Formats: sequence, C-alpha cells, structure tokens
Amino acid sequence: MKRLLALAAALLLSLPAFSATVKVAEIHGAISPASAAYFLRALDEAQKAKADLLVLKLDTPGGLDSAMREMIRGILASPVPVATFVSPSGARAASAGTYLLYASHVAAMAPGTNLGAATPVAIGIGGDAAKPAEKKAAEKDKVNAPSGSAMEKKAVHDASAYIRSLAQLRGRNAEWAERAVRQAESLSAEEAAKLKVVDFIADDLPDLLRQADGRRVKLAAGEATLALAGAVVADVAPNWKETLLAAIADPNIALILMMLGVYGLLFEFYSPGFGVAGIIGAISLLLALYALAMLPINATGALLLLLGIALMATEAFVPSFGAFGIGGIVAFVAGSLMLIDGDLPGLEISLAFVVPLAATSALALFGIGAFALRAQRRPAVSGVEAMAGCTAEALEDFEREGWVLAFGERWHARSDTPLARGARARIVKVEGLTLVVKPEGNVDNKGEQS
Repeated sequence: MKRLLALAAALLLSLPAFSATVKVAEIHGAISPASAAYFLRALDEAQKAKADLLVLKLDTPGGLDSAMREMIRGILASPVPVATFVSPSGARAASAGTYLLYASHVAAMAPGTNLGAATPVAIGIGGDAAKPAEKKAAEKDKVNAPSGSAMEKKAVHDASAYIRSLAQLRGRNAEWAERAVRQAESLSAEEAAKLKVVDFIADDLPDLLRQADGRRVKLAAGEATLALAGAVVADVAPNWKETLLAAIADPNIALILMMLGVYGLLFEFYSPGFGVAGIIGAISLLLALYALAMLPINATGALLLLLGIALMATEAFVPSFGAFGIGGIVAFVAGSLMLIDGDLPGLEISLAFVVPLAATSALALFGIGAFALRAQRRPAVSGVEAMAGCTAEALEDFEREGWVLAFGERWHARSDTPLARGARARIVKVEGLTLVVKPEGNVDNKGEQS
C-alpha cells in the first residue's frame, strides 16, 4: 500500500501545473461593425474559456467611431485582460486604433509600427477642417463661426475627453493622447514606449507574453496579476458570417453588389426566363443594402447614384443621342464618390475603382437594353400570335364557315371568300376558337389582304 501511495504521489508531482490560456484575435483593415462583432465574440470566447489574456493583434488605418466605441465598452467591462499588440512590423494603429490601444489593459507595439492621427473625421459637414483664414476669423468672432466649424470643435472636444479618460484609467500619457486628437500627431513604436503611450515594445507574441507576465492590470472587478508563463495560445478565427460581413462592409464591394443587383433585376424584368438573373440580382441587392446600412451613407450621394443608374437605363431603352447616358455616368461617378459620408480611413471609395465601374455599368445597361429590344422585336414562336400568317387546308366546301386542318388539328374557320375542299388558306387572325382565313392567293406572307 505504501508503495502504491508513493507511486501515486510521484505521478501527481510529475504532472505539469495547469497552464495559462491566451486567446488571440487579429484585425487587419478598417474598424467596422464586422470587426466589432468579431472582437466581441472573441472576448466572449475568452471569458467562457476562463482565459488569462486576450491578445488583439491590430493593423488598422482607423474606422467607424461607433464600432470602435462598442469594442472599447467590451474591453472596459471584460473580466479577461486585453492586450492590444500593433503587429507585425509595418503595421499601424491610426485613428480608432489609438483609442483601442489606450483602452487596453496592456498596450504593446512591434518594432517599425506607429500610432496616432486620432483626430475625429467630420461626417456630413464636408470632411476637411476649415481653412486657416476661416479658423482665425472664427477665433476672433466665435459667434460668427460657421456651423461646420462648431460641429468639428464639438467632435474634437468629445474625442479629446474620451481618450484622456482612457489614458487616466490606464495610467498612460494623457497629454500626448490629447495632442493625437487635437493636432493629429503620430509616434513610432520607440517614441511611444519612451513617452509611456504604450507599455513596451515586443518583437513577437512570445516576447509580448514574456514581458506581460507578472504585470498588474486593473479590471472592472479589481486588480489582477498576469501569470502567463508557459501559456497555451489559441487563435480565435472569424466565422463565416463575420468574414462575409467584413467583405461586404467594404464600400467598394457593396457598390459592386448593388450594381450586380440592378443588372440582374433589369435583365430579368426585360427578358423573363428561368429567374436565375433575378434571384442573383435580388440577393446581391439585399447584401448591398445590408452593407450600406452599416456605413454612414450620404443621402445626396445615394440619390445621385440612383439617378445615374436610372439615366443610363433610360439611355439604353430610349435613345437620346447620348444625353441620358452621359448625364447618367456623371451622376453615377459623383454619387459613388459622395456615397460614404465623411473621409473615413479605410472606408473610402476609390476614384480609380469608380470610373471603370461606371463605364462597365453603362456598357452593361446598354447591352441589356439592346438585348431586351431585340427580344421584343423577335417574332412570336408560340401561342395565338404565332398562328397568324400560317397556312390551313379546307376539309370541306364552304362559303362562309366550315372546318379546316391547321397544325395537325381540326379548327372551325370563317372566310369572306368561298373555299373548296383541299384549298389552302392563310390564317389572318384567331378569334377565340375560330380561325379567320383567306385564300392563299388573296393574302401576302404576313396575313394581310393583297
């Protein structure tokens, strides 16, 4: 018995202690509702797994303020510490990324990265800041300052207070944080570590875990000490829904989907078939509308875009010597460039993308119009319309009404000219179940009297 107890004790001592668990999420690109949904799910998974740390590897030019604040609310309320790591070398945490760094329990950067330029972008008021002359005039006479300038100041003051509160919460450099908002300053990784904007510089994830091990962090429930030695690292990959949302949240992709939807529905409407084009068009249009609903849309840009599509479609079906077509292309390009309300980093619509899309759209709409007109002018091949002009053979002698053979069937016929049995006649029209016929010698090939 003693030997068994000793053996059991030796086995228990030989077992490794429970390892720490670290979850890793990665965001590359603009901060969007899709990014926020992915990050919050990763945070929830880390909480359910009772992870010791969630590492967010970040490379972003910025993004939507609403999505950024949703992520920050998740970080501040999380029982699991969050370390934001600007990685790999060459990555950046600009604009919204800077706020995320300040909100995180641990902030680290890889060598050769940068952060800053956190000035809020004006939405719906022209985007760019006021000109220097206008700023001086506004400072001298604040009452007469333009409304756009006042709105910009409100946004800057709000963002400045927000990032300052995050800096004070995490004990980081609040003075530089305000300069990043008010003066759009940026820092390299080395400068950020020197000014205590971030906690340290890490070469890679293992180096980050090594330096973060033993650090005390402030959670919503109180302070905690990170124990990350020998931690087991597990990645949290985006699911199919988040991948789809991230793809269509790009306004350029949303624009393509919208055009596919318009093409498909127009093609189905003007040339009804098996419904494939209509189904693809409807799905594409719904995805585009869902994507655009997540983005700040400029109403004027959207109306110009729709007007451009309508004018190009009109040119295809009602030729105007190019007036509708040219006007449609101009409206389409202008509306596309104005579609996103504000110059948001990573969420711009590129002019180099819009111009070829406008040209392709015009060609596609003209092609659909030409196809539809050709289909409309094509002679009927079935039904009552297709019977006019075809021949029938009299089955009996009759002066006004009798029976004829047409299309392999007996039909009741009416003729203003007497017909002899076996005589051939041309069908002029169909009235219910009666064929109106004339002798072949008295009608031309179209069924009209000669």
